[in-house]
Amino acid sequence: MPEAESAPLPSEPHDDDDDGEDDDDDGGTPTPAPRPRPPAPVFSWKAFVYVFLGLLGFWMLLDLSARNAIAGSLGTVPGATWFNGTPGPLYDLIGFGSSYLFVTMALAGALEMLITSVAYNVTTDWIKAAKVQKWSSAFRKVQMEAIRSGKKDRIEALKPHQERLARLSGEVSIGQFKGMAITYFLLILIYTWVGLVISHAPAAAQLIDLNGSKLYLTQRVIPALPIPWWFLLFSVYTVPFSMVFRRFLKHWWLRRYLQEHPPGAPASGAAGGSA
Repeated sequence: MPEAESAPLPSEPHDDDDDGEDDDDDGGTPTPAPRPRPPAPVFSWKAFVYVFLGLLGFWMLLDLSARNAIAGSLGTVPGATWFNGTPGPLYDLIGFGSSYLFVTMALAGALEMLITSVAYNVTTDWIKAAKVQKWSSAFRKVQMEAIRSGKKDRIEALKPHQERLARLSGEVSIGQFKGMAITYFLLILIYTWVGLVISHAPAAAQLIDLNGSKLYLTQRVIPALPIPWWFLLFSVYTVPFSMVFRRFLKHWWLRRYLQEHPPGAPASGAAGGSA
């Protein structure tokens, strides 16, 4: 009969439409669960400010017109005030009508070093930096002893500690680089502003009388080098201000940390300035 001839033999292979479902029911290899997606990056205003100031400072360094325009917006000559439509807040504050250029340079240097010192203090984890410095000194001694011994197993055993120390050192360096972005921008901005104020000042205000020898602030120290006298004098102002402000802020921050975390108290988390 046709129906009997069309039936498959028991020994012949045949397809089963429900093989996939039977394998799952019989305890086959389960399908791995999808991996969770990493969290979306969160926008950070701090990181944006660091990158923006760093790029702006780099642009100002390369473009003279942009550098003068941005620094000139702080005001460079009498009458260009912030209140009558022409921006000039810094000149209104410490410009003194271009009559006291040395006082202007001193206050500008103090303001620059104060802001950069605060930024450097906020972005630097002093506790972690001190620990990394201490651990690096101790690790170098142990590493030198292992190298002198000539035993490869001792050298290999130090590699995990060396990698961890390098990672911690990188974290401290990254925090310091963030502070350097603000320092870099302010350094170019304030130096350019001081140069513009002095160049727009009357010749009488630029004159320095040294026992009958006349010297102008805009004159070059050495004719072959484009370094004026005001640049050296302003640098003399900024260096001591930087040392005083940074030491004071570091000492103040460490004292506050010790008051909040007295010796012997359990650690409550990572210490130091937020980066």
